[in-house]
Formats: sequence, structure tokens, C-alpha cells
Amino acid sequence: MRIGVIGCGAIGSVLCRFIEEELDDSELAAICDVDKEKVSKLADSLKSKLLVTDIDDLIDKSDLIVEAVGTGIVKELMEKCIENKKHLMIMSVGGIIQNMDLLPKLNSRLFIPSGAICGVDGVKAANIEDIGSAVITSTKSPKSLEGAPYILENNINLNEIKEKTTIFEGNALEAIKGFPKNVNVSAVLSLAGIGAIKTKVKVVVDPNIKRNMHELEVVGTFGKLYTKTENVLSPLNPKTSHMAVLSACATLRRLTGFVKIGN
Repeated sequence: MRIGVIGCGAIGSVLCRFIEEELDDSELAAICDVDKEKVSKLADSLKSKLLVTDIDDLIDKSDLIVEAVGTGIVKELMEKCIENKKHLMIMSVGGIIQNMDLLPKLNSRLFIPSGAICGVDGVKAANIEDIGSAVITSTKSPKSLEGAPYILENNINLNEIKEKTTIFEGNALEAIKGFPKNVNVSAVLSLAGIGAIKTKVKVVVDPNIKRNMHELEVVGTFGKLYTKTENVLSPLNPKTSHMAVLSACATLRRLTGFVKIGN
């Protein structure tokens, strides 16, 4: 399988090396990023010494396109992959729930890693019957939330928060708009379960933690599911959990391997 990676940051750069070093039956076909210096530096460090390309050329050269940029590019990529009948893996899952109208038009496969949360398999199984409620509480350090639209629009001074404080409560669609780089896990939970409107999200700031923490609580006819994931931060970007990077790698391995574990 020829794989193209869009985005050369904390997730994309790790994925490129993982594809080259760990996926024997796949090849890294192309990479691109709006930051030309960043993508050139990454290209020079890779075994394949890829030429820097643009999105259209990358799509043309690839069977599977991996997005590791942000929610703002998801609509364009979904449309281009529909037009060119290419498979797509999305990391910025919030972009999907903001463009749900495109899903019925898909004529290829869309892959969504579970990201920085555990328990998605259980949620998918529970959703075969009825889920009454789904709540995700994301607890993060002030630094990891810097620059989020919700923070800026509400003039929240993160440096003034000295103790654990809930700063947002709403549904997953509202959460993604307010924190597009911070709570994509809420979009994953929404797609696996009862949708973005019914999925409730809490965002908590804790100046005393050094890890991103996500807690799921799902109740349905199956019983009750509770998970708590404490994520080590990516050394390349404090806004990214290392588990999200590993989840992306695991998804690629699962796509190309013969053994499939989990539902």
C-alpha cells in the first residue's frame, strides 16, 4: 500500500518513520506540509529521501492518505478523496463530525484511530443496543490549552488558574469548535456511540498535572463502562498525547496486517 502523510508535526513525523521502518508491505509515497522548512527537514531525514509535494500530487501518488494537520483541512481532504476514490485516515476527528454530510458520499474507506482514549471497542459494542448516556471528561494542564478558540473568546487567563477548575461543559460538537486541537477524543467517542449532540464533554484545567487525562463514562443496556487514560505528553508537542501517536501507528499496522484484534 502506498501511503501519503499530510502534516509533518508531532504525529506526522513519527508516522513517516513508522511506515518506513515497521510496515514491510507498505511504502511512504509522499509527504507535504504548509511549513516548507519543516517538511524539507523531515524529507531529508527519511530513508526514501522523498521530494516535497503538494496535496493533489500526494493524493495522486497514494492509495491511503493520512491527515495529521488539524480540523480545518478535513473537509477538503474528504472531498478530494471522494473525488479520487482514495482511502483516508483522519487524526483530527473533530473535522469529521463538522462535515457529517460527506460521509454518505464516501466511495472508499475512512479510518479513525481511537487516539488518546481507551475503551472505544466497548463503546462500539454497547452501541449495538442502546446507550443512555456518554460523558467524557478531559483534564489538561494550562499550557496544553493555550490558543484554543474557547479560551480566547471567553478571555480566560490560564495563568490565573491555580487549582483544578472545570472551564467548559457542553456537547461534543460545541467542544470541538471551542477546542479543535484538544478534544478530538470527544469526536471519536461520538462516532463510536450516540453522536456529537448527545455526547457530553467536560474540559478541566489542572495546573498541577503533567499528563493529559481522559475519563469516559458510558451507560446503556449492557451496563456501565468507565475508563481513565493518563497520557504522557508527546515530546514534540505538549498539546498531543503520546497515546494518540501510538494509536495512529497501531491503526496503520492493523490495516496492513492479517491478524485483526478487537471489533
